[in-house]
Amino acid sequence: MEDDRIEVVVISDFGKPEILTYLVSAETKGRVRPKLEGNFLVSKNGKARFVSGGDPGKVPWDMFDVDIVVDGTWTHRTKSDMEKHLKAGAKRVMLTTVPTEVIDRVVIFGVNDHTIKSSDKLVSAGSATTNASAIMLKILEENFGVDYSVFTTVHSYTSDQPLRDRAGADFRRSRSAAENIIPVDTTAPKWIEYIMPEFKDKVEGTALNVPVPNGSLLDMTTVLNKGITVEQINKVMDKAAKQMPGIVQVVDDPIVSTDVVNNSHSVIFDKKATLLSPGRMVKTLTWYHSAYAMAARIKELIIAYDKADKKGGAK
Repeated sequence: MEDDRIEVVVISDFGKPEILTYLVSAETKGRVRPKLEGNFLVSKNGKARFVSGGDPGKVPWDMFDVDIVVDGTWTHRTKSDMEKHLKAGAKRVMLTTVPTEVIDRVVIFGVNDHTIKSSDKLVSAGSATTNASAIMLKILEENFGVDYSVFTTVHSYTSDQPLRDRAGADFRRSRSAAENIIPVDTTAPKWIEYIMPEFKDKVEGTALNVPVPNGSLLDMTTVLNKGITVEQINKVMDKAAKQMPGIVQVVDDPIVSTDVVNNSHSVIFDKKATLLSPGRMVKTLTWYHSAYAMAARIKELIIAYDKADKKGGAK
């Protein structure tokens, strides 16, 4: 709603329009103050119609002349589910996380966004963890060479976790998000290997969901090809921040998780946290606000594909 290059036409959700409108204002601390007029969410840049959601294919996107459907449910991530949106009239479908199987393209800005093609119809902007880890590995590989890497993402709790213990599909995810540090799986290593085949069998990762609402941390330990210094690592990250100003940021301050809330960078590199063992093993800390950074990447992806379509002659 803050970018006049993009028009939000339809919002498909199970929530009541009155509550959804209220939540937009609450989430942005009143910076965006939309109004509800009938079934429309109205802001200074236009209006979007609320429709009651459902499984992919339920909403006739062609009736609303929709170019792109952004599926942020984190539920419908298979190729067949995404294709149902196309059959319902959408021209392209984007996921706000990684898919469960190979689709036309998973795009990580700063890594493989140069591969975007107008013919891509089913695409993903990756996940916040995949973005942060892939970018870090690319920077380290290009400058020092990487033997292998292991990371842990210390992640804010997510909306699919219960606030109190409740029987769910997974043992650990059945425990209270507000009370526990919960080990969970991450598919980021799999998608890093897919996007960057040079890292096949060279990267592993896990995740810890912790009792904070926003602000996450990538704790990465990497064995490099050659001996280096902490100063060399930090200098390389300073250079990357200049080359990718919207993607990578370097901070000198002793920050904590709340300091990165509403920061749209995929990588917020913590200079003070860099550790180096005798030899080639380096430990780095990278912060990110998962939801906000992914919203920024989705917006960039929409604009990037619009440029690709115009370049390729598509409507």
